[in-house]
Amino acid sequence: MSPKGRDILKSMVGAVESARPEAPGAPPPHRPSGAVKAMNLSLGRLGEEAAAAKALRESLASGDKVLEIDPAAVEMSFIRDRIPVDMDPEFERLKQSIQESGQQVPILVRPDPVTAGHYQAAYGHRRLRAAAEIGVPIKAVVRKLTDEELILAQGQENGPRVDLSFIERALFARRMDEHGFSRDMIAQALATDKPETSRLLQVAQTIDPEIILAIGPAPKVGRPRWLAFAEKFREAGGQKKARAAVGAAAFQTLDSNSRFDAIWKALEEKSAPQRAEQTLRTQGGRQLASVTRSGKTFRITVKSAEFSEFLAQRLVGLAAEFEEVNEVK
Repeated sequence: MSPKGRDILKSMVGAVESARPEAPGAPPPHRPSGAVKAMNLSLGRLGEEAAAAKALRESLASGDKVLEIDPAAVEMSFIRDRIPVDMDPEFERLKQSIQESGQQVPILVRPDPVTAGHYQAAYGHRRLRAAAEIGVPIKAVVRKLTDEELILAQGQENGPRVDLSFIERALFARRMDEHGFSRDMIAQALATDKPETSRLLQVAQTIDPEIILAIGPAPKVGRPRWLAFAEKFREAGGQKKARAAVGAAAFQTLDSNSRFDAIWKALEEKSAPQRAEQTLRTQGGRQLASVTRSGKTFRITVKSAEFSEFLAQRLVGLAAEFEEVNEVK
């Protein structure tokens, strides 16, 4: 086990010790809930480290070699899975960890199919970016991969850790679909079933990518709210409302989850009813009435007493004519 793993295990043991009752038979105090939560988080981190170590062992056992490569020679995957954000505390912690302890887990790359001496990353894009910003070589396993194998590796590296938010997965699915990958391949890459794949594509294909990117990953927003968001976006005026919310001065100061809420609020606002007005005049220009349409409402405002009497005398006949026409249809 790595020193990092031993530290995590030690913190877990400490959390359990602090969670024990102070006297035999005494009920546990309220404070252990935080300790138990911390222990669960530690277990998660330890599990991730163990999984990464296992993957590395399997990779080395299959004959793969870990090389140190200049980050400038490694391109991102031809399909991006993450939505970039302005401030990412997790990324800053990753940079600090690599600076202090070095890169513990290699990334996976393939030789660039076009440019000799260059590579494309299958996964490990955050580690790649961190190494580039720190100015150190990136440790990478180099493997020949087809496009399909690269996408599968990319999706399966993120999927088990629930590392991508719903909308990042949805956008990833849309980009795979646009590159011509089948629904089966998309479902396999995202480790999901066909109904869930359809829901991901439904959201990402309904909402403009520009709006999704403006919102960001929105990690606290799950599938139900995104599906409802897509329905509201599809309504008349939805796109216009969303773009207006993105263009608001305060929008850029919000975090990703709050940006979703801001556009959601804008989509919920009722639009002013559409009004269409027409003026009826005689050939000589005399105004007889004005006709206004608003939604299902049709209103005639008569300006002439003579025209009012004229209409009143013919309304019964018009109703009969309408009924006759509709019976024929």
